[in-house]
Amino acid sequence: MNCYLPILRSYRGQSIHNSKSFLRCASLNRYPSPSAHKWSHPPSSTIIADNEIARLASKPLHTLSLEDLVKHGQPPLSTAALFSSANFTLDLLPNRLAHRIQALRNLPFIVVSNPNISRIYNNYLHSLSTLLPYETISTLEDEIRFTEVLADLVETHSHTIPTLARGFLECRKYISPNEVTRFLDEHLRARIGTRLIAEQHIALHLSSQAHQGTLSEADTGNPSSYIGVIDTALNPASIVNLCGNFVSEICELKYGVRPSWIIDGEPETTFAFVPVHLEYIITELLKNAFRATVESGRSNEPIVITIAAEPELSKANNPQSTSSPGVATDDNTSIKPFEDSAPGVTIRIRDRGGGISPEVLPNVWSYSFTTFSEEDELPGQSHSNGSMDALNVLSGAGGESSSIAGLGYGLPLGRAYAEYFGGGIEIQSLYGWGCDVYLRLKGLGRPKS
Repeated sequence: MNCYLPILRSYRGQSIHNSKSFLRCASLNRYPSPSAHKWSHPPSSTIIADNEIARLASKPLHTLSLEDLVKHGQPPLSTAALFSSANFTLDLLPNRLAHRIQALRNLPFIVVSNPNISRIYNNYLHSLSTLLPYETISTLEDEIRFTEVLADLVETHSHTIPTLARGFLECRKYISPNEVTRFLDEHLRARIGTRLIAEQHIALHLSSQAHQGTLSEADTGNPSSYIGVIDTALNPASIVNLCGNFVSEICELKYGVRPSWIIDGEPETTFAFVPVHLEYIITELLKNAFRATVESGRSNEPIVITIAAEPELSKANNPQSTSSPGVATDDNTSIKPFEDSAPGVTIRIRDRGGGISPEVLPNVWSYSFTTFSEEDELPGQSHSNGSMDALNVLSGAGGESSSIAGLGYGLPLGRAYAEYFGGGIEIQSLYGWGCDVYLRLKGLGRPKS
């Protein structure tokens, strides 16, 4: 998503200066006193009053839905709709950033004082400080400046995951694995929504500008099916093939074998979803299936991917259907690109890779750091070609490989993406034979005529 910045800068004709200053605190060789983290904050050059952070963090978080992201209409947006999108974004982000600042402050002081975790803490403070001066967006100039700030915010937080991983690895003597898993699960799920809110407005802004014709299709998507970063006619089969080609190439380089796959069921199914999220999930699931198939010596056995569209339920049978008969914009008109799309899909990935042992199966959803040495360079750091940030790694499902292997991030992060909008991932393992993985995803549903 860093591609936003050059586009916005060229539009404004001026550069964006990303002012960050991080002070690092030397690690202590002992545990802090029990009350230390209650009154101390990590050092920071960004000053925001504690009561302001507490006020924002005390507000309940708005549960983000796909309907929220498309309610402003299909691009190009009118000026009023663009302002509405900007103000919706401005209303949500400070609250979310404050919640994450409080969560970081609630970590043991010796942990949040670690240089890597302190860097993330400072990033959140910096981002909040840049948003707080903004009030209601009511002019095009304000909207453009605000969108530039959002692009800078997205770039600032691009390497949050690998940086946190390094920090928790260095602090493993001071915090239990269960505490790390709980914190990361909450933090990464919150980050999905925060990043998506910012990226959605940036995408709506770009696709609503007069200069949008100079952008490539890869940047703007198909205007007949894209609303911001959401493809309202996303075809899972095409994503499976895209990710399958990518993973099979990596597999051939590593093992000298290129596994095959078969898609059956309803391959023509489409639904409304975030393509980059689906790309990440499918890539992680195929990576596991391909590796297990090859390492078990059954590379001649194709992986079978079955796609099933969720049937549309009537209001009588589905109490939640009142929220998805159609998506209304601010002017009470309906968005109509979902008419042929399913309200959700289930994708089953079946392999003959020998399954998962009963001892390992309970741990597949835990964030683990045991197979990554402290001396190794984490993905996403200055000299690495990879990135653990799913939204950056798989923006094209083939530019960079996902470098989560060894950190235990792949499956739990994939599940976080699946569950964010009401889906999920379940694993059925027949040890000694293979695995069936069920991926359920919720879309927007079909509008009623």
